[in-house]
Amino acid sequence: MSIHTATPNATSQILKSLLHKDHTISIFSKEAAYAIEATAIKTDLDGGKITLEITYSGNSLSPYLKNDTICFDIETLRHGTGEEEQIYNIEHVPAHVTKIDTCTYHLECQLPNSIFASDNRGALRVPFILGMQARAHLNVFLHELYLEGKVRNLSVGGCLVYVSLEDSMALTVNQILPGVTLEFPNGDTFTAEGRIRHMRPFGSHDYAAIGIEFINMTPTMTETLFHYVSESEFEAAFRSGLQDNASRVKSRLFIADAKEKKLQHKEEREQIQNTQKSPLLRGIQEIAHQIQVILMFIKSKNLLPEESLYECVDSLLYMINQDQKVVKYALAFLHNEPEWVRHAVKVASQLAMILISRDPHNSQTREAVAGALLHTMGKPLLISEKLPSLKMHISPSQTEILKSHVQALDHKLSSLGWTPSPTCRDIILNANERLDGSGYPDGKTADVLSERVRLISVIKIINKLTHERNSQQPRQPLDAYRWVNDLPNLYEKSLLVEYIQHFGLYPIGSLAKFSNGFLAWIMDVDAKGMPCKVNVIKNLSFKDTSIDTVLENNDFTQIGRLEGTVNPSEYDIHMVNHA
Repeated sequence: MSIHTATPNATSQILKSLLHKDHTISIFSKEAAYAIEATAIKTDLDGGKITLEITYSGNSLSPYLKNDTICFDIETLRHGTGEEEQIYNIEHVPAHVTKIDTCTYHLECQLPNSIFASDNRGALRVPFILGMQARAHLNVFLHELYLEGKVRNLSVGGCLVYVSLEDSMALTVNQILPGVTLEFPNGDTFTAEGRIRHMRPFGSHDYAAIGIEFINMTPTMTETLFHYVSESEFEAAFRSGLQDNASRVKSRLFIADAKEKKLQHKEEREQIQNTQKSPLLRGIQEIAHQIQVILMFIKSKNLLPEESLYECVDSLLYMINQDQKVVKYALAFLHNEPEWVRHAVKVASQLAMILISRDPHNSQTREAVAGALLHTMGKPLLISEKLPSLKMHISPSQTEILKSHVQALDHKLSSLGWTPSPTCRDIILNANERLDGSGYPDGKTADVLSERVRLISVIKIINKLTHERNSQQPRQPLDAYRWVNDLPNLYEKSLLVEYIQHFGLYPIGSLAKFSNGFLAWIMDVDAKGMPCKVNVIKNLSFKDTSIDTVLENNDFTQIGRLEGTVNPSEYDIHMVNHA
């Protein structure tokens, strides 16, 4: 392949195209539970230099610095149709660190001359840059679970694939994958067995990066893979300007067929919707995503990143203290998160709201919220061939497996050498117990259950009843309250009353129906618990037309009398961001 070498620094040319667009830069480490957001404050791209500024309040930058080098992702954000999402990953960049003040650092980086690198076995690693795409289909359990992802780099030794954080919960380091299929835009495919070598959070788009080694390769498979790596190398050189564009047309591998074009258009629409989020909603969702990253480290690194856990707790408490009503509305947007994550974050938030109202200075509130964020994490730890996914319909035998999630988490935390505080541990171990001893794991009764545990059991059952689970339709809040009230042997009535006083008969984030045929999300309620601000999203007389209008209570005559709350899925309604 004839490569044009006049460009002084090839990596600089890639960064130049990315920095001119709306972008994010994330400094990462395979040993750190989260990435640090960075800003490019000075560039000398002709000289291959870039200076990044970060704000970091941790004890030491050492997890992110290895032999005075850093690794970072740069991602462009898609805001309109026709724009491509671009992600570029640069590893082992020499960096000189200067501490500016208590939390501010400048990192002067010397960029590598070549866009190509070598993998751990010395083979050429080709980055998928400037819109290069290939899909990855991972067979996790033989004939049982398949995950979808995208290829970020490729070599004859393996590939880097990113998958959603939710899907990554079924994966762990050293796991054997029965099948790894790479599908190029033109429809060509390559399949081999794989072994997961490493995992990490990927950038800021809620992905996990999975490093996969190809194993049990035959000579024919190796020859085929060499061809695909060579074509990818040419395409990367072509797009970055290293290849003389007149010498050959682009690689046919990366010319999308009709199927790929349809998938790309669908992803483009979804990506645009995901960028239209308020800061507070992003804060709530970041907590949900960080909980999944913590699980990734527990499974793959045998490490619980305690600092990251308590940052989630403190962020949640801060937002609640700032504006409880806005947090209540933002919690409704967690419907796309894994059920175990949505449940943990919402239960932890509601527990915090009630405990803060009782005593805003009680130090044990922080520990109780930490326990609530962790208490469902044992469920994904149980994923196996017998329970390949938490997203599918759960059979009775799998339900019995899931009942051991408390012991699974407790055993894992003990094996990590992490000892939660007494309050945190109380929530983790006992949140699923009931007053009459019918709960699990130990069948404890009211006389040995703490008041916090009795409170969280009420919060949990209402949360369970008002959300769809295992194909069971959700109850409306009033119906859920009646159901709990009729079981005083299981749930403490005084705590149910306290819950209703906090969250009302028409909870913020519920879908309300009005007598003139309008549907609206409840955004705020008055002192009597009645909706006083709504986002009108549908007129049932015109079912194919959507509305997006925020009304205060003095304008409710336009939509009629409040009839009650309804199940959004009955009307094929999904949340639209106004948090």
